[in-house]
Amino acid sequence: MGVTALAMLASLAVLAVVGPVLWGPAADRPDPSAVLQGPTGGHPLGTDHLGRDLLARLLASTWSSLLPAVTATLLGAAAGVTLGALTAVVGGRTRRLLGAFINLLLAFPALLVAMFFAVLFGAGARGAVFALAVACAPGFARLTQTLAAGVAGTDFMAAARVLGLRRHRLLRRHVLPHVAEPLLLNTTVAVGSALVALSGLSFLGLGAQPPSYDWGLLLSQGLDRVYTEPLPAVAPGIAIVYTGVAFQLLGEVLAKAATRQHPPARQTGEPAASPAPTGRRPAGADLLLEVADLRVALPAGDRTIRPVRGVSLALRRGEMVGLVGESGSGKSLTALALADLLPDGARATWSAHRFLGADVGSLTRRERHRQLATGMAMIFQNPASAFNPALRIETQLTEAVRAHHGIPREQAVEQARVQLQRVALPGERRLLRSRPFQLSGGQRQRVAIAAASMMRPDLVIADEPTTALDVTVQRQIMDLLRRVRRDDATAILFISHDIALVADACDRVLVMYGGTIVESLPARALADGARHPYTRMLVASVRGLTADRESSPPGLGGAPPDPGGTAPGCPFLDRCPQRLDRCAAEIPVLSALDPHHEVACWRPLPPTASSGRPETEECDT
Repeated sequence: MGVTALAMLASLAVLAVVGPVLWGPAADRPDPSAVLQGPTGGHPLGTDHLGRDLLARLLASTWSSLLPAVTATLLGAAAGVTLGALTAVVGGRTRRLLGAFINLLLAFPALLVAMFFAVLFGAGARGAVFALAVACAPGFARLTQTLAAGVAGTDFMAAARVLGLRRHRLLRRHVLPHVAEPLLLNTTVAVGSALVALSGLSFLGLGAQPPSYDWGLLLSQGLDRVYTEPLPAVAPGIAIVYTGVAFQLLGEVLAKAATRQHPPARQTGEPAASPAPTGRRPAGADLLLEVADLRVALPAGDRTIRPVRGVSLALRRGEMVGLVGESGSGKSLTALALADLLPDGARATWSAHRFLGADVGSLTRRERHRQLATGMAMIFQNPASAFNPALRIETQLTEAVRAHHGIPREQAVEQARVQLQRVALPGERRLLRSRPFQLSGGQRQRVAIAAASMMRPDLVIADEPTTALDVTVQRQIMDLLRRVRRDDATAILFISHDIALVADACDRVLVMYGGTIVESLPARALADGARHPYTRMLVASVRGLTADRESSPPGLGGAPPDPGGTAPGCPFLDRCPQRLDRCAAEIPVLSALDPHHEVACWRPLPPTASSGRPETEECDT
């Protein structure tokens, strides 16, 4: 497609440059002896009412047809982008007024607006260009408004406002760079549409006026004898379609290049920064998931960030494994890599990856998607963004089972009712017909668990499902996850920042730091059996019921490692109070302290004398 688009655009560019030079004189030379002739050897498309060669006029008018379309698109884009981007930097009242103005402009069909302003500005190519610019500006304004809304609420915009930056600087440095790519793609596609619209105005007599001409005017003139000589009318139409398709293809190519994804691949020739950690691999036929040396690479400008660097883990059926670590340690990206949901441009590699007994790397993309869709489910931290706000709960609950199991709609709805009742929600029609924004946060999270249970998956990845909930709802959600695990023998990978909650709910705990697993231990040993300095610090940061509320909890100090760095040695080196000279040169690997406890540290700490699990802020009822 890219080669085709470039070839078509190159041919148009050549014609636009050489057309007026090579065929311009013949296009303007009248011949009274050859008036309104049909196609002949000397005039392949025939002649017009003055005997001028139509093929020469078609080729010579390439520039006069393309330039107004490009100019109108650029003018409309400039006006629309400016109007839409202003909504991100003005006050609330002005933003609402601008939004209402954009909605008002969009209420009128673009071609009707172009015709109105073409009459207002006066017939001619210049008036048609400005008229079309006015007509296409609202579309750009709406697109920019939508894109800018995602930037307006970010922390860096708030910081820029605190710094007192003026609005033009906010637009130029903080808004437009973040929305430029989709706007450029839309502008490319819009050129083809603008050419069609301008040709239509010329066809109606509102665009180019004699003695000037473009493809639209040639089409209008050839239409008078379309029944006797169709070629003079068909040829300009073919030129218009050819150019429109060229710009549409260019937009498609650029869009695909901007959103190109790198499919997960097996670890082949990438040099490892350290020996692959062994990880704790549960033995037995009930082994559900096994991943070895999982790595994730993200392109970031001129360098590559590797936030996950050699994670190895394994889960059995019915087992709940906790994955803990501070923000930026790679927990969520590990989960997304397992679910094949990495963001655009990210690439996952591994030395071994088996799920439900199958080698994931050997599956085709379609087979992998089907296996993950039926055998794995994911519960996100924010169900408000995980659900489509435009679709009803019923549709989102039943879509997967209908698509993958082929069951009728009535049966799928009944299954959805059962799952909703299972998570203590009424399976009545009113709830099923609701949309996500009509439910509370706790209800949305319950629906998310019900949706994850619809396919009866073998593995559920719960990415901080209780973070945004109060303690009462949090306990209810944990009870629901335990019920799903007990009833369906489902394995659960539970990701959380809450050390006490993980220690209370899970069988095993994997501690992650700097993109690697630094300790694997039974959950019951988390409070007094942690041997890695980082794990010990995490446990110490939990505030118990008897803690002094006036004092601050102990912190880790320092900063997490740079995910793009390639420094040798232990990633926890700069923050570790137990570091050795060896730690600066060699990366520690997971080594077994006992059959159920592994730690990646050259100098593991001795067990503490305390007992019990970390205290929680909740009371058992």
